[in-house]
Amino acid sequence: MKGIVLAAGKGTRLYPMTKPVSKPLLPVYDKPLIYYPIAILMQAGISDIMVIVPPGETDTFQTLLGDGVQYGLKITFAEQPVARGIADALLIGREFVGEDRVCLVLGDNIFYAPSLGETLKAAAVNRSGATVFGYWVEDPRPFGVVEFGADGRAISIEEKPRHPKSNYIIPGLYFYDHQVMEIAGNLKPSARGELEITDVNLEYLRRGQLQVVPLERDFTWLDAGTADSLLIAGQTIKQIQDQTGRYVGCLEELGLREGWVTAEQVHKIGDELSMTLYGKYLQCL
Repeated sequence: MKGIVLAAGKGTRLYPMTKPVSKPLLPVYDKPLIYYPIAILMQAGISDIMVIVPPGETDTFQTLLGDGVQYGLKITFAEQPVARGIADALLIGREFVGEDRVCLVLGDNIFYAPSLGETLKAAAVNRSGATVFGYWVEDPRPFGVVEFGADGRAISIEEKPRHPKSNYIIPGLYFYDHQVMEIAGNLKPSARGELEITDVNLEYLRRGQLQVVPLERDFTWLDAGTADSLLIAGQTIKQIQDQTGRYVGCLEELGLREGWVTAEQVHKIGDELSMTLYGKYLQCL
């Protein structure tokens, strides 16, 4: 399975912070925001990743991530010349994905739970259809709301409904089989001129192939798209790390856990960053 991180948004809701720097490079506590969606793919067992960035920003992201070898990854980059919607990421990544399945994650989404890796790997082994996640919220009206049965089969999806049929929303993480390339290729732009990921999910729903995995209440989902949510995300990450003694979104640790890099490689990076708490953490792994 291939992984795509869509990190091409201009971050206009965060101006003036994002005028000189791309939103996914902003700090969320002690790491750049882009680390967290990459960590999601790693926990799903995905090591071949394309990061889609704003036009003219490839060099900046490469300076941070390189080719990913230090994490046990193969990272390639592509640019989204014009913001054409989330589903456009699938078309940009068409050649990269090839005949494989794909997991798409949004570049400003953060997920955390002690059992997250198990949940993601279970979704990744599904070889047919699509898998999305249902996250319970008190007021789902501002989101895409999914209704599903006891077997996890999706029944309906509604975008920002006035009268939601459930309290479960779909966060920015999607697992698709190879049908998604044909589906995305046939999409028509919405009224706002974008290729909507909801339309992709609705087509899987029409085919009876959309599975919903409900995330339990101990799951944390954060969308760091505004100044307030960015601040809350940083505070939440600090709180989790202080309470557990484990870092969230530490790519070197995840690579070690998956067996893609050795402890010696991680310790070497830790030595290079020994003036930081992050480096000291790596030295102790």
